[in-house]
Amino acid sequence: MLKSTYLACAIAAIGISSCSPKTLFQAQDFTKENLFTQNIEGPNFDSKGQLYVVNFQKDGTIAKVMPDGSCELFLTLPQGSTANAIQFDDKGAMYLADFSGHNVLKVNMQTKEVSVFSHNERFNQPNDICITRKNVLFASDPNWKQSTGQIWRIDTDGSSHLLSSDMGTTNGICLSPDEKTLYVNESIQRNIWAFDVDAQGNISNKRLFTSFKDGGLDGMKCDKSGKLYVTRWGLGKILVFNSSGQQIKEVTTKGKQTSNLVFSPNQKEAFVTLQDRKGMEKFRIK
Repeated sequence: MLKSTYLACAIAAIGISSCSPKTLFQAQDFTKENLFTQNIEGPNFDSKGQLYVVNFQKDGTIAKVMPDGSCELFLTLPQGSTANAIQFDDKGAMYLADFSGHNVLKVNMQTKEVSVFSHNERFNQPNDICITRKNVLFASDPNWKQSTGQIWRIDTDGSSHLLSSDMGTTNGICLSPDEKTLYVNESIQRNIWAFDVDAQGNISNKRLFTSFKDGGLDGMKCDKSGKLYVTRWGLGKILVFNSSGQQIKEVTTKGKQTSNLVFSPNQKEAFVTLQDRKGMEKFRIK
């Protein structure tokens, strides 16, 4: 080991050591419990490194979450709207999957004005969204009562395009780092599917990535190296897969109802929302 590495470890030992493998992939509390509702979901960072999470204190709200885990109200949505996921475009606008209003909403971060970005009478309940570098959205759209689901592409003009209507209960959705693969899971059926994505944002070559015999599935995220992190709702676990569908890591959380996660801007930590604890945990990944 180099002298500089010894020095770095000694310094880090004063606080939380980033050099010890024991500190990696071990969940710890981030926020206090019971700050959010049971619909806590959709954590995401803006370009300035500010973390936002939905349903703070009551449904239909958005919170700012500070680096120390304290929270403050950022926005209350119009009556009838409840956000489930957050994404940001390259100009800083916030997009929300509004499952109770059957919309995708857009928020002006300077004025906090909320507008309907996309609405389609064929939307069930937009659940989760991911966004490309060209600001194109993909949305999962489950019908929980019928255990079916859809996948939509929403272009930059707000127009919605149905990509698949023969899915199970679609929930978590995310893109690979090169944006050539779209991952979509089905909560009730416990499947994760992968699709090829072409330059026009169409999907094809549906294939089973992996499946499970127990527990539920909720939010998913790909890290910058292409590993897929999957929340196992009801089991209190985050599973990590390589791009070939092989599980390579398992993280156990204190709460059981893991609903979603997001990586810190430096990709060194993961922040997890938990519906039973109504708060967040975090763990180091590097």
